[in-house]
Amino acid sequence: MLRRVLFGLLAVGSLTLVGCAHSPQSLNPQPKLNAQLAPVGHGQQVVVRVVDGRPSPTLGTRGGLYPETSSISVDGQQLVPQLQAQAEAAVRLLGFTPVQGGNGPQLTVTLAELKYQSPKEGLYVTEANISSTFRADVQNNGHSYNGRYAASLDQRFGMAPNEETNTKLIGDVLSDALTRLFQDQTIGRLLGQ
Repeated sequence: MLRRVLFGLLAVGSLTLVGCAHSPQSLNPQPKLNAQLAPVGHGQQVVVRVVDGRPSPTLGTRGGLYPETSSISVDGQQLVPQLQAQAEAAVRLLGFTPVQGGNGPQLTVTLAELKYQSPKEGLYVTEANISSTFRADVQNNGHSYNGRYAASLDQRFGMAPNEETNTKLIGDVLSDALTRLFQDQTIGRLLGQ
């Protein structure tokens, strides 16, 4: 009798998992610089601007049985102010004074790409590849410089990741790419000319 009850419970549990669809996730990651920066400036003013250059707020889907309902998105209107605050903090750490307008040295940071990809096959989400790319454009005294800075993460899961997990992972990848941008010594050198 006990065996029959257990089998019945297992069968119901399996049906529940298979029929389960992931709902869309709208995330609000909190990127942070994760390294120290060497100061090279002497308080010069730098116009700092952050732009969301992505074609869409959707990063991709979490896959699974119904990938069309499991989209992941990050709203640029929520993300840009956080990136702006981090970019200004980084410019301060480099020894400059960030300002909103003016005609001094200019630094434009563009979020060019933010992706979340899961394998398409299979019923369950067990893996995700998250990647982020920033572009930096520096203008100062007729000189210009631009660079691209990327970070990625391959993450395996025992069970489908919830919003909290995905928010942290995406925040980590954004933080890594943004930190790489500000560790590029050419940017500090050109801003300080």
